[in-house]
Amino acid sequence: MTTRDRVALHVNVDHVATLRQARGTAYPDPIAAAVICERAGADGITVHLREDRRHIQDDDVRRLRSLATKRMNLEMAATAEMVAIANEIGPDIVTLVPERRQEQTTEGGLDVVTHRDLVAQAIQDLGAIPVSLFIDPEADQVRMSKELGAHAVELHTGEYAHDESASELARLVAAAEVAAEVGIELAAGHGLTAENVKELVAKLPNLVEVNIGHALVSDAVFVGMAGAVERYLAALARA
Repeated sequence: MTTRDRVALHVNVDHVATLRQARGTAYPDPIAAAVICERAGADGITVHLREDRRHIQDDDVRRLRSLATKRMNLEMAATAEMVAIANEIGPDIVTLVPERRQEQTTEGGLDVVTHRDLVAQAIQDLGAIPVSLFIDPEADQVRMSKELGAHAVELHTGEYAHDESASELARLVAAAEVAAEVGIELAAGHGLTAENVKELVAKLPNLVEVNIGHALVSDAVFVGMAGAVERYLAALARA
């Protein structure tokens, strides 16, 4: 797939797990949702195994690995515990993200310039597993990601999604240009919807993948998981 065929859609099913954990039941099952998403045409599934296990659980990750037929992306903090889990399970790609126990959702990118030694160690310890770094759209973060040996960067789109301002879009465009310059694969995610993703894709010609969770799962309340995936695939195709 080239970026001009269609940007790949990875569905983050964490929010299905959040609903399950709210009542402590066995349903709804995020892995069953992942299977539906794959069958509806999603190109991959993303799960974030947080240190506090607030939504996705270890067993979810293991079951997803055994059932996934598309690309499996494991989001996680750069800790020894998470690296060990990733090496045991063997996802197709790991995305290193920042975590704060108090945050409601991920609030920004991983500062790979400040934490370069920690990130470098995690990449080394993950061995043959490709690593993407979830970063803010800043040139120095992109360049350092390449220097550290990351396979890809995922640009944090939260600020753009919040107000869709021209200045935030310009930041993303500039960071994407640096990614193209240094030769690192480009993804984007956080807060994206079927509406705001179209301009983003149109402005970032080297974008190969978007990760979308909350908005897609919210849409699924009204049209079902398959219907929501189809809506986002259509939005990406139009972009």
